[in-house]
Amino acid sequence: MQYELTPGENAFRDEVRAFVSTALAPETRRAMIAGRNLPREAYVAWQRALDSRGWGVSNWPAEWGGTDWTPVQRFIFQREIQRAGAPTMFYFGTNLVGPVLIRFGSDWQKERFLPAIRTLDEWWCQGFSEPGSGSDLASVRLTAQRDGDVYLLNGQKMWMTYAQWADWMFCVARTDPAAKPQQGISFILVDMRSPGIRVRPVYLIDGYHEVNEVFFDDVRVPAENLVGEENCGWDYAKFLLSNERMVGARIGMLEERIRRIRECAAKVEHHGAPLSDNLRFGAKVAELEVETKALEMTVLRILSSERANDGTPDPASSFLKMKGTGLLQRATELLLEAAGPAAAPAQPGDGLEWAETTAPNYFNWRKLSIAGGTSEIQYNIIAKATLGL
Repeated sequence: MQYELTPGENAFRDEVRAFVSTALAPETRRAMIAGRNLPREAYVAWQRALDSRGWGVSNWPAEWGGTDWTPVQRFIFQREIQRAGAPTMFYFGTNLVGPVLIRFGSDWQKERFLPAIRTLDEWWCQGFSEPGSGSDLASVRLTAQRDGDVYLLNGQKMWMTYAQWADWMFCVARTDPAAKPQQGISFILVDMRSPGIRVRPVYLIDGYHEVNEVFFDDVRVPAENLVGEENCGWDYAKFLLSNERMVGARIGMLEERIRRIRECAAKVEHHGAPLSDNLRFGAKVAELEVETKALEMTVLRILSSERANDGTPDPASSFLKMKGTGLLQRATELLLEAAGPAAAPAQPGDGLEWAETTAPNYFNWRKLSIAGGTSEIQYNIIAKATLGL
């Protein structure tokens, strides 16, 4: 069954397009489309532009600055800003920890943190993975030992995206070593300026400093920073991960990548004709476009289902994440194929300036099938929660 946008939804799409065309800085759009890394200031400027329009936290309840949009409207919004080359709302705060605090946080935590998340006055990073705990989140070994009105945190986190910029981290830590793995974990908010925290950069294969190791040595965290109940952090983490995987499809980004593949292929000569005229290359692009359209229809069906409308995370979000990241990886492969030797750093581009970012993006995006839960884990979730196996 195909989901057709209503006239009202089409009008909303046009409204979003018009806003982005005037509010997004041209240099930010050029950098995003070229696959270049943005400075922190560009993310902050875009988030504040959205917030000034009332769209900064569209997925939140209206009482905290949200829009009361339908799930389909939220999808349209995300797709359009991605298609336009705008940064996706910085999701560690707005899409991940914000909804957790709204659902499970104390009144003090909501009042303290949500306004600064909405305007990006405070930058958040996600403290889940560890050197021995990636997709198997229940095996985390960072300890949080209660000592009066504080927790003492000791251990290490790994692959912390933009922790070098972060003011705060939301993390899962083991508060009851004697309990079963999933039952001894708590969800804690940590001030990154706390004594005892050390951030060490990890340079990825593309040469960019995006992720970090974070070490904790007797870091004192006020007990009021515990979210919800002690030892219930596993439930909050599952809620957060479901939200993260719902945005994993990245339909708008895929559509923009397909447009760019065609644009770049038209500039490359292949046996005396533009590569875009090559039937084999064109078939690959067409296959990617067809699968992207099929994924879009799947997203819309999920978002319009009763499960999505009552706010319950749908286990099908694992499929969206798995399929979406796979298609994005294929898009980088096609751009690299189009660039050919010009993608090599030591080779002259022959006027193909766009080719210089294709190899770094190809290598960097190999991580997509691991980050946010490996594809193997997503297969297990689908088998258990959707197929009942």
